[in-house]
Amino acid sequence: MKLLLDESVEYRLLAYLQHVGHDVTAIGADYPAGLKDHAVLAIAKSEQRILLTNDRDFGELIFRQHLSHSGVLFFRLKGATLQMKLHRLSEVLTQYADQLHHFLVITQQRVRIRKISLKQAV
Repeated sequence: MKLLLDESVEYRLLAYLQHVGHDVTAIGADYPAGLKDHAVLAIAKSEQRILLTNDRDFGELIFRQHLSHSGVLFFRLKGATLQMKLHRLSEVLTQYADQLHHFLVITQQRVRIRKISLKQAV
């Protein structure tokens, strides 16, 4: 699976994801730090990567400005341990594999899938 870590995501997830066989790149490591959110979303879309982020602004870009994407995993796990984040990420990547092209909001208790319209997906 091709993934892109936003700067807001803990980089310790990168090693885990690579270890389990994913193709992962990260803002600030593989791309310049401090990119605007729309540029991050454009990179993810052009490289067909699922974006992992803690930044709620991506919801604004996708649902209000109708920017296209290849999938977003929005983590709302403030204060969660690394172990909890790894656990939730692993669950989502396996249990929701067929839904990862949507905008998924991930909390400690649940996953909410915000589907995009076909018009937005283009």
